[in-house]
This record gives sequence, C-alpha cells and structure tokens, in this order.
Amino acid sequence: MHRKTVFILFLIGMGLLLILPDGKAGERFIDNGDGTVTDRVLNVMWSKTDNQGDIDWKGAERWVKYTFPYSVPAEKREGWRLPTLKELKSLHVPEKDYQGYESDCGQRVKIVPEIRLSCGWIWSSEKRSITARVFNFEHGYSYTDRMVKKKAYRALAVRLLEAGK
Repeated sequence: MHRKTVFILFLIGMGLLLILPDGKAGERFIDNGDGTVTDRVLNVMWSKTDNQGDIDWKGAERWVKYTFPYSVPAEKREGWRLPTLKELKSLHVPEKDYQGYESDCGQRVKIVPEIRLSCGWIWSSEKRSITARVFNFEHGYSYTDRMVKKKAYRALAVRLLEAGK
C-alpha cells in the first residue's frame, strides 16, 4: 500500500512539472530590468510604463513604434505596437479584494503590479474611421472614443516575443 501511494504522489508531481512553465507557478510576468516586462502567458513583451502624458491615438501609435523602442536595448527595438483590446483586458485584475494602486493622475488602477500606469485609460490598436477603443483599468471595461481626444489617455507598448526567447 505504501509503495502505491508513493508512486501516485510521484506521478502527480511529475505531471505538475510538465504543466507549469519551468516548474514555477504564478510567474506569468517577469521584469526584465530594462523597461520591459515579459508576459509568459500571452508570449509578449510589455513596456513597464506608459508614455507618461496625455496623448491622442495617432500620437500613441507613433510613440509605441518610434519613441519607446529607443528606451530599450538595441536587440529589443523591433516590432512594438499598440495592444489589442484582448491583450489589455488580460492585464486587468478584477478581484474585489485587489486594490491596485493610485496612478499619477489620481485614478486607482487595477492592473498587474509589474506594469505601472500614470493614468488608467489606455488606447488599443482597434480603430474604426475616426474612433478607437480605450480600456479603462479603474473599472475594467472598454469603450470607443474619438482618436483626436487625448486628455488622460495613455499609450502602452507591446510586442511579440521572438521565437525561442
């Protein structure tokens, strides 16, 4: 009976090692120490902070493509873009007991703690005609607004991880 129990526990342990990435639970985000955060679930890299000021949608698109990349090491400068709404939603922490943190603009944001926002309204890449989708990290919902609006809106950069990295 004892051997059977040990064998079953061994199988369970091996199964957990195969299921959990690198055998470590709860390490979805890794701060790379260079202004970027790796998201091991979505297989993307995020900017650790937003652009730090009011920005319209076209300005946000330019910031993620042409400004932010020059703040990271040369090998990480390619492929930055605005995130999709789905990617932004994945960063929201909806649990009632999670308080989040107060951003620089005074808004309480419920985003994963590895990413620091200066304000909680983030432009997404999803646009139509003269409008684009914005995600609200205080309340966890998205809405459409005109692309020329910029008060309290921010840009957050994301890119796919390179194969094998």
